Formats: sequence, C-alpha cells, structure tokens
Amino acid sequence: MSRTSPLLHRDDPDKEPLVGNVKVTREDWLNVALDVMISEGIDQVKVLVLGEKLGVSRSSFYWYFKSRQDMLDALLDRLHKANTAAMVTEAGRPAATITEAVLNVFRCAVNPGLFDTQADFALRDWARRSGAVRHVQDMADQTRLDALFAMFSRHGYEPDEAWNRARVLYYMQLGYNMADLREPMQERLRQMPHYVFTFTGRRPLPAETEGFHAYVREMLTGDET
Repeated sequence: MSRTSPLLHRDDPDKEPLVGNVKVTREDWLNVALDVMISEGIDQVKVLVLGEKLGVSRSSFYWYFKSRQDMLDALLDRLHKANTAAMVTEAGRPAATITEAVLNVFRCAVNPGLFDTQADFALRDWARRSGAVRHVQDMADQTRLDALFAMFSRHGYEPDEAWNRARVLYYMQLGYNMADLREPMQERLRQMPHYVFTFTGRRPLPAETEGFHAYVREMLTGDET
C-alpha cells in the first residue's frame, strides 16, 4: 500500500492550536524532511527547501535544531527506531502457530502505518552515500532478522533452519517491495496462504487467513493499526 504524507500540526483538527509566533513544530520539520528525502533524495533535505515548503523562515528551524546535521541525526534516529520497532513487535506478538506468527509479520507489509516502506527505501539509498548511515541500517537489519529468528525458534525450528527461514522471509519481502509490483490487494490476499506455506512449510488455518483478511479490511476503512 502507498504511503500518505503526514498531516502537519496546523492542519490537524485534533491537535492543540499553536500559540504566539510558533507556526510549525519540530515534528513538522521532520515530517517534511522525510517527505523530501523520499521524493527527492537526502541531498535535497536542506533548511531553505524545507522552510519554503512549510512557509516559514530559517529562524524557526534553529529554534528546534542546532544545524542541518542535527536534524539529519534526528531523522535517522526516527526512521531507524520506528520501522525496526514495528517489525520486532509483530514478530514477538503471541501466536499459537508459526503460520499465525508470520501473518502477524505480514502486517508490516500491508500497513504503512506500521512499516513505512518508502522511508525504508530512502534510508537505504542514503546509506549508500554515508558510512555512518550504513552502520545504522546494518544494525536495523540485524535487529529485525534476530526478531524473526527468535520467532521461528519459538515455534520449534532448529537454529540453522530458523535462521535461514528468517533471512528468506526478510529479504524476500524487501525484494518484493523494491519490485514495486503494484498488484491489487485482492490478488495479494489470494496469494498470501501460498507465501505463508513457502516461508514456514505449513499451511495457515482458515481462521488465521480470515483474521488477516479482517485486519486488512479494517485498515482499508481507516483503522491503521
């Protein structure tokens, strides 16, 4: 599913109105920085560019950040933690069977509110240009793989098999997303039981399949979690 641009504080009716001379928040700067990074690349994440998109002066930026690098560090920390935490949480969610467990992980593949695929791609592109960012990305990949390995291990797979299945599941999903297939959700759901069987060697129970379908239906009607 496609990612939607985050709502700015001033456009969100559920947020407290900004007071005084404050026109944007620190989170607004980071949200717009992320959108620019995804659409134009990290090199275009510049104070002037972001200020123009927000309609504010540079002085607003320096109220929240010491420098552009300070903002980039904050953006990197946010990206690393958010997507990794989502996958670790879903892989660790209680499940009666390994097929149910893998379907929990599949939530990250269909719900951009959990796992922002476009942000993950942009971060990987950034990592190709920066050794420090590559180090963070490598740590994130390892943490996610460790969580998947633990998931397979809990369900009785021997260490070597658990590790290889974790890698196949993780790297296949990355490649699937990078291919940008744009297939209809209906088709993706139709194929889903076969994917689960490929990753686990076991077929999901009908109730597990219907539970995942219900999760997708709820998400599509406005509930992102």
